[in-house]
Amino acid sequence: MDKYLLLKTVHILSSTLLFGTGLGTAFHGFMANRSGDLAARRIVNRNVVIADWLFTTPAVIVQPVTGVWLARIAGYPLTTGWLAAAIVLYLFVGACWLPVVGIQIEMRRIVDRLSDGEGLPARYFTLSRTWFALGWPAFAGVLVIFWLMVAKPDFAW
Repeated sequence: MDKYLLLKTVHILSSTLLFGTGLGTAFHGFMANRSGDLAARRIVNRNVVIADWLFTTPAVIVQPVTGVWLARIAGYPLTTGWLAAAIVLYLFVGACWLPVVGIQIEMRRIVDRLSDGEGLPARYFTLSRTWFALGWPAFAGVLVIFWLMVAKPDFAW
């Protein structure tokens, strides 16, 4: 396999891992918070943080490295319309994700400090709503990035 195809494979696999982990942790976090069960929240919040460190963070690093490398090999300037748009959206998605990481860690700390039967503080619910709200624009941004990568529409900024 030549270097371009190997990089493309790594790029596609890491984007799949990034998208899948994000969607999976969002689903489990949302469902655990809806359940009202402190034990479920405790386990899911802990696992969401672990998943971010094990899967999301490496994929977040691999994506721009392989993406820029692929663009250079293929001869696309980073200012090419669809590619520049994908880069801007990637930065936007990252700007949504970074606070989410801190929110997830704080939510985990809150539930880990509570005793069984103890009620959650209002801060937890505020964090949960913010976490959920930041997920939507990030999710939409990733979908558009996928479309840009596949369609490579011809437009200029």
